[in-house]
Amino acid sequence: MEHKELVHRFAALTTAHLADACIRARVPVRCAPAMLRAVEAGSRVAGRVLPARHAGSVDVFLEAYELADPGDVLVVDNGGRTDEACVGDLAVLEAREAGVAGVVIWGLHRDTADIRAIGLPVFSTGALPTGPQRLDPRAADALESAVVGDWTVDRADLVLGDDDGVLFVPAARADELFGLAETIRDTEREQAEQIRSGVSLRSQVGFDRYLARRQEEPSLTFREHLRTVGGAIEE
Repeated sequence: MEHKELVHRFAALTTAHLADACIRARVPVRCAPAMLRAVEAGSRVAGRVLPARHAGSVDVFLEAYELADPGDVLVVDNGGRTDEACVGDLAVLEAREAGVAGVVIWGLHRDTADIRAIGLPVFSTGALPTGPQRLDPRAADALESAVVGDWTVDRADLVLGDDDGVLFVPAARADELFGLAETIRDTEREQAEQIRSGVSLRSQVGFDRYLARRQEEPSLTFREHLRTVGGAIEE
């Protein structure tokens, strides 16, 4: 999927829609840890992963920018450290000038006010005044992949972020997943409109029938029932 199409389609979706689409498509749901949030509420980001493993020096980010295509998102692996901020305003400003669409940090940032003023979407686990006070040997594959929480991501992945958090999906399955997410979104919108019109969600999904069936089939799950009636409250 081209970056322009990715941004256009994600603008009408949420990471929650796409996480549900992953479940439906039996694709691993790769969410960043819940503490990884947008520096500026309401920020959204979508693009191909541009990985960088931080070892104490900003040069790894500058080198990553040399490899970036317009719309890529810098994904910084700082091991989730809480003793240093690894990205500041200059790294973010340079990212913007390099055509990078945003920055996602498995670690901390600093220069919060300046980052907000720059306007580039930045997601991190929090802020701390001090930068790195170390310089470790840089891994040979520092620009090939990044670890975020439980997940290792690379250039074959897309990163998507909004107020619910950050999600990684395989770029090769983007069309499929976005199509499913759009179907889920439309179903949920229709269900919401019916609730506002006085038709309860329980009525829409035939909850009484589900309870009756469960008496006869104790192993029946609500999710299985939903798939027979086209509901989308959960996947």
